[in-house]
Amino acid sequence: MAEKDLDTRFNKAVETAMKMTQASLPQDVQLRLYAFYKQATFGTAVYNQSENFDLRNAFKTNAWMQISHLSTDEAKENYIEIINSLTSK
Repeated sequence: MAEKDLDTRFNKAVETAMKMTQASLPQDVQLRLYAFYKQATFGTAVYNQSENFDLRNAFKTNAWMQISHLSTDEAKENYIEIINSLTSK
């Protein structure tokens, strides 16, 4: 039951985030949201260095790898917490 509740709250937070504009969020917040979302939905990051080096993707991958020790549930909780803090302002 608690897992379903977490998934429901996570999905609601994702819907809320999708309505936000990138311009309204600082880049560090965007990176944290990205990392928690990826960890929550895909699990631990796998580093894949390609020939097409892209600095933007490197920052995103780095943010994801920094939180790779979290479980998917912990990542969901962190994602929800950030969204709730942004919408309560």
